[in-house]
Amino acid sequence: MHEHEVVLADGSRFTVAPGETVLDAALRQGWALPYGCRGGFCGGCQQRIQEGEVAYPQGEPPALDPAERLQGAAILCQAEPRSRLRLEWAPQPAAGPPAPRSLSARVAQIETLAPEVRRIWLELPAGERLPFLAGQYIEVTGRDGRRRAFSLANPPHADQRLELHIRRVADGAFTDHVFERLQVGERWQIEGPHGQFYLREDRQRPVLLVAGGTGFAPCKSILEQAFAAGIERPIELYWGAATAAGLYLESWVRAQQRKQANLRYVPVVVEVAAVAPENSEATSETRQRPERAGRSGQVHEAVLVDHPRLEDFDIYIAGPPAMIEAARAAFTAHGADKQRLFYDAFYTSHTRHASDPSREP
Repeated sequence: MHEHEVVLADGSRFTVAPGETVLDAALRQGWALPYGCRGGFCGGCQQRIQEGEVAYPQGEPPALDPAERLQGAAILCQAEPRSRLRLEWAPQPAAGPPAPRSLSARVAQIETLAPEVRRIWLELPAGERLPFLAGQYIEVTGRDGRRRAFSLANPPHADQRLELHIRRVADGAFTDHVFERLQVGERWQIEGPHGQFYLREDRQRPVLLVAGGTGFAPCKSILEQAFAAGIERPIELYWGAATAAGLYLESWVRAQQRKQANLRYVPVVVEVAAVAPENSEATSETRQRPERAGRSGQVHEAVLVDHPRLEDFDIYIAGPPAMIEAARAAFTAHGADKQRLFYDAFYTSHTRHASDPSREP
């Protein structure tokens, strides 16, 4: 078996690996084909094939009408190419993010990443999926009726479960529940996706990701999407925390750095000596690099040390409001294009912005 090419109506093209569905390949490579359940039930991913053949190894999808199939219709979440394909669908970059939906989700897994950070995995009902763009967030309605917003840390093409990174907030009723009483199987009412903080598919400009604390969550989603899509432009992640423990998935970042030649990672903490150098897989030379030893101070200041001029970058900033405001002011003063500067401020119930739901990251 070998890869098959898919050609879109505007001449764009992508490839589908053996055993991969057309939809999975499209999402993996950054093409925003519409979809819904990804189980073959809803028909949200139905498209007309102008040329080529597909097969359904899992069986004929329930949503596929036999008469429509004779006219070239295919359910792309289940369809695997058997030849080169030409689709009637044309990319629509101006369409924006998917429309928000309200769904019930089940807590499937709880993992402690750091003393004050937990990773929560949510499962949606059978046959349901939540289309979103890398970097967006969902809102969770608590038992008190209040909404809290949490960024999605998984990429759009891996949406079997939704990944949230939740930091404990002092006097935060919802996060107290997450850390003290939450059990696998609890059901949450969620709505999403929301937000304009998502990866822009400009394949020329280098990317700066600047995260504070659990602001790393949407950056992780963006990184995974960029790598899956084969984006080769330079990507730099500056991740700031009060202590080394706040860099709660640093081993994951280091692993990506080893695999992705275009990724550079710079940790920034107050206690610079507490940032551990790379483990035994690292060379003595790489252990001496400043970014492996860590930086001290504010994360946006570390960016400016390395990049005094920022006009050439797409910049994504996620984290506490004070960090966002300081970074935005400093970056624009150093030439950042305001139209290419995107941010996601993590407001808590104590720092709520009038236009944002209560956010307990």
